[in-house]
Amino acid sequence: MGRLTTHILDTANGIPAANVAIRLYAAGVERVLRTSAVSNKDGRTDAPLLDGDEMQTGSYELEFDVGEYFASQGNATADPAFLDTVVIRFAVNADERYHVPLLVSPWSYSTYRGS
Repeated sequence: MGRLTTHILDTANGIPAANVAIRLYAAGVERVLRTSAVSNKDGRTDAPLLDGDEMQTGSYELEFDVGEYFASQGNATADPAFLDTVVIRFAVNADERYHVPLLVSPWSYSTYRGS
C-alpha cells in the first residue's frame, strides 16, 4: 500500500518549520482538495497526507504557506514576500511510498523524492 508524507525544513534558521499550513490537491482535470494539515514542531504532519486506499495513482499538488511562517519568525523578507505559497506538483503510483519534503528559506526552496 502506498503512502505520502512531507516535512518542512527552514534552511534560513536551521530548524524544522512548525505551524505551516499545508494543503494537498489532486491535480487532474479538476483541482480537488484532498486534505489539509499544519506542520508540527518537527516540521512534519501528525499523520500521512495519504495512506492505503486514499492513495491513488495520479498528479498532486502540495501547497505550503511559507510567507506567513517566515513573517512569524521575524525573518527579513521583501514586501511583498518573495515566497508566499510554495506549490510542488508531482505524480505518484498508488502502490509506492513517497516522501516530498520542502527545504525553504524566504528566498529559495528545493524538494526531492524521498521514501
